[in-house]
Amino acid sequence: MKYHIVQLGCQMNISDGERVQKVLEDIGFIQTDKPEEANIIGVIACSVRQKGIDKVYNMVNVWNKWKNKKSLLTFVSGCVLPADKEKFLKLFDMVFTMSQLPELHEMIGQYGIVTPAGMQGIYPELNNVETKETSNPNPAGFKLNPVQIPSIKNTALKKPEVGIEDFWHIEPKYGSGVEAYIPIQNGCDKFCTYCAVPYTRGREVSRPSSEIMAELKNLVEKGVKSITILGQNVNSYGLDKKGNEISFAELLQEIGEYGNQSVKDFWVYFTSPHPRDMSDEVIEMVAKYDCLAKQIHLPVQSGDDKVLIRMNRNHSMLKYREIVSTIRRLIPQATLFTDIIVGFTGETEEEFENTRMIMEEFKYNMAYIAQYSPRPGATSSRWADDIQKDEKKERYHILTSEMTKYTAAYNKNLIGQTLKVLVRGNDRKQGYLSAYTEGRIVARFASDNKDLVGKFVNIKITSAAPLSIEGDLINN
Repeated sequence: MKYHIVQLGCQMNISDGERVQKVLEDIGFIQTDKPEEANIIGVIACSVRQKGIDKVYNMVNVWNKWKNKKSLLTFVSGCVLPADKEKFLKLFDMVFTMSQLPELHEMIGQYGIVTPAGMQGIYPELNNVETKETSNPNPAGFKLNPVQIPSIKNTALKKPEVGIEDFWHIEPKYGSGVEAYIPIQNGCDKFCTYCAVPYTRGREVSRPSSEIMAELKNLVEKGVKSITILGQNVNSYGLDKKGNEISFAELLQEIGEYGNQSVKDFWVYFTSPHPRDMSDEVIEMVAKYDCLAKQIHLPVQSGDDKVLIRMNRNHSMLKYREIVSTIRRLIPQATLFTDIIVGFTGETEEEFENTRMIMEEFKYNMAYIAQYSPRPGATSSRWADDIQKDEKKERYHILTSEMTKYTAAYNKNLIGQTLKVLVRGNDRKQGYLSAYTEGRIVARFASDNKDLVGKFVNIKITSAAPLSIEGDLINN
């Protein structure tokens, strides 16, 4: 029996998918990269942008046609809004939250298919959803008990907000022996007006620091060289458990002290922090410890204070500038990444120009730029989406062009320097290996030595492009 997983969206979804894979393999499924070979296909969905949800609909419509010719079970999990959940109940055999993942084997083995009718017993808000017939024949190619609608008392499906701690106890199937993700919290309390995360993942819940450190140490001992700790707002870690858990700065300190004691060489990254909770102590920890990578991802979303207020970001550009100033002062070698939304409701030419100007001011090494699209449930979905698509695209291209101007200049200044890089695998350029610097700048160098993959090497930079650098391997 084979499974195929499609993972959409952010690094958190990728991390979630690694735990889904582990559960399926414990049941007895074998991974396949070819969905047409699979007996069970799942999607780790992302509701942040409509484009991601459109992909899910397109894929499941194709898979459901395959059921006429083969045995197939489908499921969807991840970040799913209530409005999408209603529609998914008609299209997928199973719809569950990550907190319910520990019960996946029971969903498959005991109930066969989690029917829409059964889901309505758990989600009262879905009682008015018109569902397909519950007498659907079992599509799976393995023995299942007859489909039954379990009572709420005995159901294996817990309420969505319960049980994320059990989910964290599942050991992931890490996607690489070189890089790994460690979730340190789930959910979000910020309620930015454009964002769906509080409605898909719930309120913030911090993972015990002892578990985080145990997973990190295990990965380092196994030889993993790059570890990213994840959360919707990592620097608010521990705030939901004041007095019972350490702060984010203290967590970084524990990681840094372990790095000083370890004989292993590794880099630790974190994403994403929120400017509202970014403290000097966090930046001081990154500056102090060698294993904490000198790269900061600090989402700004807009360079205009009025837009930030409409977004409910709860920080001003003055606050943001103070944070960047502290980073430049304490960690001058650090690269700076950000997230930006263009075309947010009511964004004027002047407000957009303020965002363009911060690209020049901060000279980001990378900016993930998104064209605004309303998400059902988020506050801004009730407002007019009044910026035309063509205008959003134009603003997107302007910011992208502005960004590459500064990344090209930064990368050009690296020519002649010798940099430490982590080798990740084959590059798209024939005869080259792909790597990245501590600041997560993509690098390549000529080599056919596959034994270098997963190792740190030094390269002397010989050329630069806006989003990458190239160099010669230095034989140590």
